[in-house]
Amino acid sequence: MTEQEAPGPAVEDPAEAIKSRLRADLRSAMIAKDALRVRALRALIAAVDDAQAVPPAAGQPRYVVHAFGDRSVEVPRLRLTDDDVQRLLRHEAAARTSAAEEMERLDQNERAQELRLEAAIITRYR
Repeated sequence: MTEQEAPGPAVEDPAEAIKSRLRADLRSAMIAKDALRVRALRALIAAVDDAQAVPPAAGQPRYVVHAFGDRSVEVPRLRLTDDDVQRLLRHEAAARTSAAEEMERLDQNERAQELRLEAAIITRYR
């Protein structure tokens, strides 16, 4: 193998790194039976997965049924940068803060407090 062909240091995918951290924390939250943290972490993992989804090509049907295990339909996920991941985390925290303000306006203070706690959990990952 020549020097040009030698693999460089592995570049960690920021989205996969955060999902790995979230999954580890999710396991801990499940063991601790912390329902609020479980809900927030599951939502974050789903948000990162959604951000990595490859949009269907123009004119391609959105849903197509394939045989189980048909690998021909799998495509690589989108690679998110660290900035993309941070933007997503800020968005998720801001969405919960905004929803909490709306819940307070509707005099749903308990739900507002839960949303604020979820936002605080999300902020720890930024």
